[in-house]
Amino acid sequence: MDFASILIAILTLTAGIGVFLVACQMMSSNLESASSKGLKRLFSKTGDNKWVGVGIGTVGTAAIQSSGAVTVMVIGFVNVGIMSLSQAATIIYGANIGTTVTAQLVALGMFGNGSISTTIIFAAFAGIGAFITLFTKREMWRQIGGVLTGFGMLFVGLEMMSDAMRDFSELEEIRNMLASISNPLLLVAVGAILTAIIQSSSVMTSIAITMVVTGLINLDQGIYLTMGSNIGSCVVAIIAGITSGVNAKRTALIHLMFNTMGVMLFLCIAGLLWIVSGGATSFGTLFNNFFNGAPQMQLAMFHTVFNVITMLVAMPLTNMLVNLSCKVVKDEPKIESDAPHLYYLDETMLRTPVVAVRQLKAEVENMAQMAIDNFNRSLHIVTTLDYSEIKKFQKTEEELDFLNKELVRYAVTLSGKQLNLYDNQYLASTIRTVSDLERIGDYAENIIEYADSLRTQEARFSDYAIAEIKEAQRLINDLYKEIMIAYHKVDLTALGRANQIEDEIDKLTREMETNHIQRLSLNICDPNVGTEYISLSQNSERVADHLINVGKSIRKLVGLQA
Repeated sequence: MDFASILIAILTLTAGIGVFLVACQMMSSNLESASSKGLKRLFSKTGDNKWVGVGIGTVGTAAIQSSGAVTVMVIGFVNVGIMSLSQAATIIYGANIGTTVTAQLVALGMFGNGSISTTIIFAAFAGIGAFITLFTKREMWRQIGGVLTGFGMLFVGLEMMSDAMRDFSELEEIRNMLASISNPLLLVAVGAILTAIIQSSSVMTSIAITMVVTGLINLDQGIYLTMGSNIGSCVVAIIAGITSGVNAKRTALIHLMFNTMGVMLFLCIAGLLWIVSGGATSFGTLFNNFFNGAPQMQLAMFHTVFNVITMLVAMPLTNMLVNLSCKVVKDEPKIESDAPHLYYLDETMLRTPVVAVRQLKAEVENMAQMAIDNFNRSLHIVTTLDYSEIKKFQKTEEELDFLNKELVRYAVTLSGKQLNLYDNQYLASTIRTVSDLERIGDYAENIIEYADSLRTQEARFSDYAIAEIKEAQRLINDLYKEIMIAYHKVDLTALGRANQIEDEIDKLTREMETNHIQRLSLNICDPNVGTEYISLSQNSERVADHLINVGKSIRKLVGLQA
């Protein structure tokens, strides 16, 4: 081969890796959008059963074709405190198994040769998917088209890498150089470093498969490169963990320890095989007995067996790994801080938009609870002039202002991600919903001002007025319960019940104003509190209006696929 041929081979390999990476991303994002409802339901089932965690990790990774995305998602859950380290560990075990699906697909696509090669057949899906995407308006079909395009491009990239590898295999210098790299530890290190650079174990495994198939390296070398890719894949989790809290760092460490433990275990087994057989038996010779003449399947099957056995060994050691991670990553000194913060979201979740939308909804529902709690506190203070909860009220009001800004920012950021129509519509409504909830907090502040005025004047509402306020409070709390059922379940029936309660509130607040004027004429109520009482009834009615707005936000979601 001359210099020009070598350069072409290098460029072809680079292009093939690029196409393969884009294909993985395209498949992952479209599968994630298409399976968003199932993915949300899947991760909501996380419990204490370790096998359920493994299943969730396996299915989740197989569904979106990205163990890195699942691991980062898990780190986000741990960071906000809605998943334990043990739960996270088992999901990571499963994610390692789920990621072997890509290697199996690649191996399957390399059967045959020439015009009947399955690589060519599968690559044709890129064109089919592109036509579907271009000529259909239905979102579901566009997502299917995106998946098929990504699937086809996967094999286009694979074919380009294979062509480059075949060219390299003609160079005796390269063959001799690669043949000289036989040290398992060195090969594992090379696999880990290359995977850390390209941040995709699937791509590294696929490169190893093409190198084995084209004869550039033998099966044993491919096996050790693949083992190294498992360690290198931890770099994504480590990066996510470094920028997060203590438990997120521990999760990233568990991931690294788990993958390293698996590699060390298999290196020990390989050493024992070598010693016992006198150098005649290795993993390569063992797997040569299966799928004879199909080295791509031999390496893909080793990848699967390696991850399954590592998972089985790690399962009973989960608590030990968790405890070890806690000893290595110490608790940070607790600094008492009342600073407002997000409860269910962090920045790492933006890497998995489908789950981030689910967590955003949890934040909105939490904000709604804060808003109604502060409204109830304000009514307690204004009717009793008991200020024992005023600091709690003020802190919650600060949190509501913070959540208003942060959730709007988060929703705007998420809206730029690839999501299905349901999630995009939800994000659009969330910006208005958060504003409505913040306004409820503002009306609660107004009511505190009325309480301050009463205290300054040394005046109080009459027992009749307080009874009416408490009736309005009861109805508004009933309205809140129905609204949150409607919001959480996208339930128009609950929204209908809420509308009926709002009618009762409107009627009651009108009666409150009329009754108060009558009481003033009869000298039953203190005339100095008249303005405060009328304003309070009007503010209560507006709180109900904003709650109804929250409920109405679901109307455009009805009939859409979550």
